[in-house]
Amino acid sequence: MAKQQAIEQTGIVLESLPNVMFRVQLDSNGMIILCQSSGKMRQNFIKVIVGDKVKVEMSPYDLTRGRIVARL
Repeated sequence: MAKQQAIEQTGIVLESLPNVMFRVQLDSNGMIILCQSSGKMRQNFIKVIVGDKVKVEMSPYDLTRGRIVARL
C-alpha cells in the first residue's frame, strides 16, 4: 500500500509550548492545530517565535497535528 502525501499549508504561530511544540492557526480555514518543529529545523537551530508565519506539513490521517517544516 502506498504512503499518502502530506498536506502542506501555511499558518501563524499563536502560542509556544514546552518540548518544541506550538499552536498554529492555519491561513486557509482558520483551524488551530498542534505542531512540533521538524528535525532539520532543530538540527540547524532555527528558532520559531510567536507571530511567525510558518509552513506546516500535516498527515491526511490526523488533521489536528502537524510538523513545522519552514519559517517564512
